[in-house]
Amino acid sequence: MVLAQSLVADAVGVFWLVAFALVPGVVASILWTPFLLARRIRSLFAALPPSGSAVPSFVIAGIGGSLPYVAVVAGVIGAVDPEGAAWSNALLGAVVPLSAAYVLGGPVVAALVLPRIGIDWDPTGYGPSTWALSLVASAWYAATLATPIVLMAFVFALPGGY
Repeated sequence: MVLAQSLVADAVGVFWLVAFALVPGVVASILWTPFLLARRIRSLFAALPPSGSAVPSFVIAGIGGSLPYVAVVAGVIGAVDPEGAAWSNALLGAVVPLSAAYVLGGPVVAALVLPRIGIDWDPTGYGPSTWALSLVASAWYAATLATPIVLMAFVFALPGGY
């Protein structure tokens, strides 16, 4: 009986770990799907590996892109003493530069790096509208991930914390 309880407890722990890692990316991807209305964005994901289809690439990119945010939260919870507003300060201190990197780095990767490594995805030629679309899309994705963390940091900063 004790062995069965231990196995169930381990399985539940693994489930919550996987949920903690994957759910933010799934939610951000769902909130980001309106950008798939743009033909250029669909062609970007269709050009990415693994399959030449937009759906698997979109899911992998959406979940993979959220993992640095998940790592920030896990790192703060694991490494920072929760006394006072320490968690709040640490979360904001990490999530703001991470989000800025996403907003500024997304268009650079999409319009400069990918074409240079052989992933030619923009049928319109990487003009100003592609840069603008990439910038807005990157900002929206970063906002969908950063907003809950910023709200959580606000709650942690309140008297009494969490």
